[in-house]
Amino acid sequence: MTRQLLGGTAVALLLVLATGCADAVPGAATAAAGTSRPAGLPATADDLGDLVLADVPSGLPRVPDEELEPPAGPKTVQDVAGYAEDPEREAEVLADYGYRWGWERFWKDDPALTSVFVDQFAGVSGAAAYAADLARNDTEYYGGSPDRDPDDLPAGCSVLTVDAPAADTGLGGPAAFVWCAHGPFTVAVAAVAADPDAALAEAHAATLAQLELLPRG
Repeated sequence: MTRQLLGGTAVALLLVLATGCADAVPGAATAAAGTSRPAGLPATADDLGDLVLADVPSGLPRVPDEELEPPAGPKTVQDVAGYAEDPEREAEVLADYGYRWGWERFWKDDPALTSVFVDQFAGVSGAAAYAADLARNDTEYYGGSPDRDPDDLPAGCSVLTVDAPAADTGLGGPAAFVWCAHGPFTVAVAAVAADPDAALAEAHAATLAQLELLPRG
């Protein structure tokens, strides 16, 4: 499964779901101890949206959901499957993962761009498999070698940096990607910035801030 950020004046998304799951990472990501989180899991997509970052550490302005194509905000199985070439097949794959709903949010000020995707599943295994597939397929698309055990992020997270992206990726500059499995949630953060260090710092900080908002499940 690949969520690819495409360049241009508007942000676009492409999701290609794999037909199977492999190399799943543990659904163990947690933020710093003592952080206050809601006790229960979100019961609706809107409930999940309430737990998605409202602002990112860099202070980039948020892109209104309706200005994106397809629109950001709440996502159903049908929405996510609709990004793929074979929506019916992708809906079946998502159902196998136990996909419930998701939420997407973007911030942008050229060339900088940050995206946060949070998806909720019926159980830990589906979220872990989804995170692993996102990491594997994004790596195939953007190139590079992911760090599957970064020192400065919780267990269950992987990081990929793309210092000099190829023109056909649509990335407007150096980028960093983080994928985490956190109980029944998958968190995927991408950051594009003027230099690699800024992209990585933004992706890390946004990921940690997002994990702090989610219940442990």
